[in-house]
Amino acid sequence: MQYLTYYDSPVGRLTLAADDQGLTGLWIEGQKYFGYYLDPEHEERECPAFAKAREWLDIYFAGEEPDFLPPIHMVGTDFQKEVWEILLQIPYGETMTYGQIAGRIAQQRGLLRMSSQAVGGAVGHNEISIIIPCHRVVGSNGSLTGYAAGIDKKIRLLQLEGTDMQRLFVPKKGTAL
Repeated sequence: MQYLTYYDSPVGRLTLAADDQGLTGLWIEGQKYFGYYLDPEHEERECPAFAKAREWLDIYFAGEEPDFLPPIHMVGTDFQKEVWEILLQIPYGETMTYGQIAGRIAQQRGLLRMSSQAVGGAVGHNEISIIIPCHRVVGSNGSLTGYAAGIDKKIRLLQLEGTDMQRLFVPKKGTAL
């Protein structure tokens, strides 16, 4: 059984989902793939993971780096979870490219290369946005493409973290705008 609660943030209303193991979802209102892995049977109710998630979000939206993670229960394919684990390693206020993530996965698996597009698909289906920081992933040329909640929210989150935005830009056209 999954449980839902809400959190009002500077980037919009957040919907949080959790089960008895931890946070399973965190979506910004209007986000693409909202509730992709949400159980059809869920209820609005408090659970222990929500208190820690709210504490984390309060610190984060105050412009500080939280020094803990709330309990997380990643729900997805093995490949998606592998990508999301790498996202958790991207330092606060820094970015990583899809290609760098693909390279890291290839190295972990003993492969010569891995598809950046496959990584992009996994990043885009991250169910626990903000806490698993998919907003820190950018194109190899500095393009701020590919944020399911919208480029404007990606920019606001990166600015909140004090990310150096000088080499980053919004593409003029593309499918992920």
